[in-house]
Amino acid sequence: MKKILLIEDNPDIRENTAELLELSHYRVITANNGRQGVSKALENKPDLIICDIMMPELDGYGVLHMVQHNPELQNTPFIFLTARAEQSEVRNGMSLGADDYITKPFDTTDLLKTVESRLRKADLLHKAKTPGIEGVNELISATGGERVLQSFVEGRHFDRYKKKERIYTEGNHPVRLFYLQKGKVKLYKSNDDGKELIMKIVNEGEFFGYVALLEDTSYQANAEALEACEIVGIPRKEFEELMNANPLVTRKFLNLLAHDVRAKEAQLVRIAYNSLRRKTADALLAAQERFQKGDRAMPIQLTRENLAALAGTATESLIRTLSDFRSEGLIDIEDGHITILQSEKLERLAN
Repeated sequence: MKKILLIEDNPDIRENTAELLELSHYRVITANNGRQGVSKALENKPDLIICDIMMPELDGYGVLHMVQHNPELQNTPFIFLTARAEQSEVRNGMSLGADDYITKPFDTTDLLKTVESRLRKADLLHKAKTPGIEGVNELISATGGERVLQSFVEGRHFDRYKKKERIYTEGNHPVRLFYLQKGKVKLYKSNDDGKELIMKIVNEGEFFGYVALLEDTSYQANAEALEACEIVGIPRKEFEELMNANPLVTRKFLNLLAHDVRAKEAQLVRIAYNSLRRKTADALLAAQERFQKGDRAMPIQLTRENLAALAGTATESLIRTLSDFRSEGLIDIEDGHITILQSEKLERLAN
């Protein structure tokens, strides 16, 4: 049963609202002022907070501030409940990070729908794992910024790219944010001899090209279609307006950036210190994660050149190691596609 903290100084509204929520099978904890509300939030760790704005001792804005600065509560959905419906009040509350805003007197159905929606989106936030548009949609949907973000993608024109077609080139300045609607894209660097190192494989439903936009630099890698792709390009100006308008959206993209940095650091360490067998095993496991659909593993459909570029080794060396893995029963190869048979053994593979 979901726990809801209701902070309201008017006893009639507090009791009536609590009764409505309890009849809808929520466990309701009540507080009659902001200071008591913060104390009960820390004690009970509610799944959602409904809070009046104008209260004695500590107003709703103060409650929101304290909640957001507590690591255990900062992701808790927060709904303002108030009689003040001026646009300036709405903007102020939302800019501070509130998830929604209900005006008193409220319709019972509206209240329950809003509560249900915010709890559902909070669950999506908790489950979100992918770092792309699906992950971002799930992440942002719990922050009040989903309408802005989703409007960037929905209904937009997309461009089709053929396999091996370049999307952007290292050294060029970014003019748009990309969203991969269909297909797979590799982000890679190459040296003067043409040897490649794949930094990331982008999946359907993921953003890419945002690193250069966030850092305000030129592209530090190339982007190329691994297969036929459909890609939405969002103009840089619109992306920057989105970032400036919603700090919660900014935070999520910065989280994606931090994730990319950690992944690159880990990749470089593996390439520098791991044996050939370990590099190949790591590349296979990383590729399998990119090619699986949900929890279902799928054959890895990468050329040996691309797999070697992901592992950071020579193609000839990778092919010999794949042959060893096949003879050891760790993988199977059919029509050039690789199926991992024993993931745990690959993960435990010693240097």
